[in-house]
Amino acid sequence: MHVLSEFNWSECVKPAEEASSLPPICYTSSDIVGQEIQTIFRGSWIGVGRSDIVKEPGNYICLDFAEQSVILLRDKNGKLRSFANTCRHRGARLLDGKGSCKGIRCPFHSWFYGIDGKLISAPHMNKAQNFDKNENGLIEYLAEEYLGFAFICLNRNGESFKSSLSDFQDIHSPWPIESLVSVRRRELTVNCNWKMFLEVFNEYYHLPFVHPNSVDSIYLAPSSAERVSGSFATQFGETEGTGGLLEGSQENALPDMPALKGLAKKGARYTWIFPNLTFAANRDALWCYEAYPLGPDKCKVLQTACFHPKTISLSGFSKKVKAYLHRLDAALDEDIPALMNQQAGLTNPDSLPGRFQPSLEPNVAAFANWYAKRW
Repeated sequence: MHVLSEFNWSECVKPAEEASSLPPICYTSSDIVGQEIQTIFRGSWIGVGRSDIVKEPGNYICLDFAEQSVILLRDKNGKLRSFANTCRHRGARLLDGKGSCKGIRCPFHSWFYGIDGKLISAPHMNKAQNFDKNENGLIEYLAEEYLGFAFICLNRNGESFKSSLSDFQDIHSPWPIESLVSVRRRELTVNCNWKMFLEVFNEYYHLPFVHPNSVDSIYLAPSSAERVSGSFATQFGETEGTGGLLEGSQENALPDMPALKGLAKKGARYTWIFPNLTFAANRDALWCYEAYPLGPDKCKVLQTACFHPKTISLSGFSKKVKAYLHRLDAALDEDIPALMNQQAGLTNPDSLPGRFQPSLEPNVAAFANWYAKRW
């Protein structure tokens, strides 16, 4: 069995100029996926996309990830809540999909819970001695809404949310991130390790080789990565035109987001909130990805495209937004074969960690550092 706590992580925790990538076995071992699920996905704050997946009180969505099912909902006071998707009676799954409700009724024996998780009724349980409804509410997890993103933590004794993103807001303040609206959330399965998918989104190195005729010419050499104190990495780069469109579709450009400041009007910021949520904040749009393990060589990916409400209200938006969504899908269609090929290469028993290109892969190096320190 591969035990992560026994690895020598010294080469991963060096500065990007000196660091090496994670050991290839971290991308190919079922044992390691199991350890990641327990330590990372059950122990860390997990980004589950934009918080407008549950807009109004009573809205809910079932999130199935990393061998866990969670109900994310908005309570009557508008606060995000998250609960284990399992009945406190005999464990039946409570909900599927998404929708709106005034409460949650178990389909097996009709136990009924409020959207605050409290048990309201349990048929015939008055005959059970010392049965207390107050002690049989849903299992609740931590949930936070931050700048329009939703986060949950299954570990009530883990790192505080505030400390995990300590200087995040200051760095991203030029963009009106909190007010952006999701216009499409797409789910797909990709045949590569979950970490690998997030890594390719966060590096410039592959652009001329994987995207030579689609988006490469848009991106100029990036600035140095920011020094941050939270559990994230971020890098800004100027663009020629908007990174939200393909090279041949720039005539479909939408206006800049209102009240953009400084360099934000000149390019895009790529940010990775560890472990599993990443996004690009452009001048006109934001898109984010979540990735979850389905095994060592397969992951579930969710892609969300977001725009400012004033942009959405413009005449012609419904036509132009198609070009933005096409750009996201076209780039994915180029990334996925490269990722599958990388996955195949990493299974070679003689594969070894490689050195990072420090100016083009600093976010990836920062994640390797963060990951190594989890064990």
